Amino acid sequence: MPEDRPVKLKLQREPVTEGAGVRLNRLFGHAEAPALDPFLLLDDFRSDTPADYLKGFPWHPHRGIETITYVLKGDVAHGDSMGNQGTISSGDVQWMTAGSGIIHQEMPKGDENGSMHGFQLWANLPAARKMISPKYRDITADQVPEVMLSQQIRVKIIAGNIDGVKGPVDDIVIEPTFMDFEVPAGVEFSHGVDPAHTVFIYVIGGRGSTGDTDIENGDLVLYGKGECLTVSASHEPVRFLLLSGRPLNEPVVWRGPIVMNTREELETAFQEYRENRFIQPKQ
Repeated sequence: MPEDRPVKLKLQREPVTEGAGVRLNRLFGHAEAPALDPFLLLDDFRSDTPADYLKGFPWHPHRGIETITYVLKGDVAHGDSMGNQGTISSGDVQWMTAGSGIIHQEMPKGDENGSMHGFQLWANLPAARKMISPKYRDITADQVPEVMLSQQIRVKIIAGNIDGVKGPVDDIVIEPTFMDFEVPAGVEFSHGVDPAHTVFIYVIGGRGSTGDTDIENGDLVLYGKGECLTVSASHEPVRFLLLSGRPLNEPVVWRGPIVMNTREELETAFQEYRENRFIQPKQ
């Protein structure tokens, strides 16, 4: 019988202000990132108050990471130094590989009711891939498969596979799983995971339990070693994001939106940005 993963760490969201004055909730960042390798940061920007998000994230650089934005409600307009521009909307995902460097902006617009609900995850790139050419994977809601499992468990599959259905995001170095689950009240759900991967869930609705730990909206649970995880929705439905990835086990030197492996690489990146040499020729 597969070994169930125990709860290793439980984190709760903390309010922070980022960008030009965006109020959001952070689940983890610098201090917690070593335990969540290869993941660096997770922000929850759910708000029904436009003043919380409309100032957005004006032009800023990234190098050495991937940023993954998943929108539940509202629109996010984006543009970058490569001339790309567009909007991601409800149910859409943008998986951006910053690689050697990109300068971009992200401007949340909300929906017709003023709601802006979504999440941004940062994933690290290994040293050998830090300086690859930047690229985007823009995935629209209709490209994300939705599967109804037994007991009316619903799952949207962004990356990874379940019951033979594979998500649209592949060819990512950390071999990620990114799924959005809804488990009905009264149902217990178990899911097999790669025993070598870092695995966590983030609860985005309802309440339930995992192992001997109670969970509710806004809780993040990082699991220890094992082959599967179990989530119970005893009295009400629970909705959660499931994320996993292969740890890189490399040194991390990080300041702001740039994540490298050595202090020298980090200083070089900021010097190039100051001297307008940040954008590298295509590899």
